[in-house]
Amino acid sequence: MTKKSKVNKFVCIHGHFYQPPRENPYTGEIPVEESAAPFHDWNERIFQECYKPNTEAVIVDAKGKVKERVNNYEYVNFNFGPTLAEWIIKEHKTTFDKIVEADKKSIKHYNGHGNAIAQVFNHIIMPLANRRDKVTQVKWGVRFFEKYFERKPESIWLAETGCNYETIEVLIEEGIKYVILDPSQSLKVRKIGGKEWVDVSDNSINTKQPYRCYLKNSKKYIDIFFYDGPISKSIAFDDIAFSSERLMSRIEQATGMETEKPQLISLAVDGETFGHHKKFSDRTISYLLKHLVKIRGFKITNFGEYLEMVPPEYEVVLKPGDFDEGTSWSCVHGVGRWKRDCGCSTGGEFGWNQKWREPLRNSLNGLRDKLSTIYEIYGRGMLKDVWSARNNYIELMLDKSEESEWKYFERNASKVLTKEEKELCVNLLEMEKLALYMFTSCGWFFNDLNGLETKKILQYAQRSLDLGEKISGLDLKTDFLEELSKAKSNVIPLGTKEVLNGKQIFLNLINE
Repeated sequence: MTKKSKVNKFVCIHGHFYQPPRENPYTGEIPVEESAAPFHDWNERIFQECYKPNTEAVIVDAKGKVKERVNNYEYVNFNFGPTLAEWIIKEHKTTFDKIVEADKKSIKHYNGHGNAIAQVFNHIIMPLANRRDKVTQVKWGVRFFEKYFERKPESIWLAETGCNYETIEVLIEEGIKYVILDPSQSLKVRKIGGKEWVDVSDNSINTKQPYRCYLKNSKKYIDIFFYDGPISKSIAFDDIAFSSERLMSRIEQATGMETEKPQLISLAVDGETFGHHKKFSDRTISYLLKHLVKIRGFKITNFGEYLEMVPPEYEVVLKPGDFDEGTSWSCVHGVGRWKRDCGCSTGGEFGWNQKWREPLRNSLNGLRDKLSTIYEIYGRGMLKDVWSARNNYIELMLDKSEESEWKYFERNASKVLTKEEKELCVNLLEMEKLALYMFTSCGWFFNDLNGLETKKILQYAQRSLDLGEKISGLDLKTDFLEELSKAKSNVIPLGTKEVLNGKQIFLNLINE
C-alpha cells in the first residue's frame, strides 16, 4: 500500500504519443512523404523533433550552457501508439529502449506504478466501432504493451478519448483499471452510494480527483481521471509551453484554496506538442518536472500511483453524446468529426465542407461487414473460434518466426492444417487486420477527402478488398465504389471543372 505523502498538491502530465500506420500495405515500406521534407516521412521528422529529444531533454543555464540532460518519459504519464512504436523499434531501437527504461525507473519513483499505459491498437474511434472490433483493439493494444514494457498496463488511451458505455464495458472485461477523459465528457456526479446527483455538464466537474464510473445496473466499474481542460488547451494552442515558470504558475493557480485534501492537477496533450508542435518545449517540461514542481511545493505523480493513494469518493455518469454515439476530446459534437460534416475541421479554403465523411464511413462499414462474412465462412473450417483467432493474431504480428506460427496454430487451429491452409488463414487474418487499419481515425480528422491520411486508409481498404476478392472470388469493389463515389473532395484538379470523388481517388491509388 502506498504511504500517504505529506505533500498534498500533485502534478501529472500525460503525453499521448501517436502516429497512424504509414506503411504501404503491399510493400511494408513507408513511401516518401513530400510534406515532411527535408525528412523522408512524417515519422522520421517527428522522431527527430520530438520522440528522441524527449529522451535527452536539456536543462541550460542563463548562458545557454547545458547543465543536465533529462529523460522526460521518466516523469510524464504517457502512451505510445503501437503503430508508431513498431516503427521506432524497427528504425531507432536505442531510443525506444530509453523509453522503456524510463518506464522501469518510474515504477520505482511512483510506488510500483509505471508511467506508460497502453493504447487501442491503431487509433480507431471506439464508440463508432462494433463490439467485436472494440475487443480486438483493446486486446491487441494490451498485448503489444505487455511484450515491450514487460508488465500489464493499468490503463489504455482511447483514441481522441472517444468513449461510450459499450467501450467502458469492454475495458472492464479486459481488466483496465482507469481511463483518462476530457472534462466535457462528464454529465453528473454524486458521492458513491449517495442519492443526489450534481449536474456538471457545463464542464464544472472537479478535475482534481478521480471518479468511479459504474456500468448501468451493475456493480462493475472503471475509474476515470478528467484532466484540467483549460491548462491542457493552453499548452496545446497558446505559448505557455515555452516557459516552465508560466506553466508552473498556471498549475499553482489551478489548485485554488489550500485544503488538507490531496489535489491533483493533471494535464493531457498530444505528446508531439513537446518538441514538434512547440519547438524546444521538451526543455520546458524537463526543468518543470525535474526541479520546479518540487521547488514550488508540489509532487510529481502518475495516475496509477495517485489512484492508489486517493481512491474515488464520487461516481460519475458520462454524457451520451449526439445521437447517443459517445463523446471525445476534440469534437464538441460527440464523435461527429469521424462520421459526418459536424463543422469541426482543421481549416481549408473558404466554402470547404466535410460532407465526404459520412459516405466514406458508410463505404468502409459495408466493406468491413462483407470481409467479416468471408472471414467467418473460410475460417470456420480451420479455426476453433474465428474471432478468438483474430484476437490472438497479435502474437503473429509481434513475432513472425516459424516457432511463433507453430504455437499460434497449435492454439487456434481446429485440426492439423496443411501448408496451403495455413497460408489461407494468414491471408484471412491479414485481411481482417487491414480492415481494422482502414478505420484509423486520422482518415476523418483533417479537412479533405484527398488528404494524405484519408488516402492512406483507402489504401488499406484496397489491400483488404484485394485479399477478400482473391479468397472468395466475389466482386467486392462495385458496391464499395458506388458508395465511395458519394464522398466528394473539395479539390478541383487542374484542367478539370469537377471536384474529385472517393471512387476517383481510390482508382488513382490503384494506378500509382
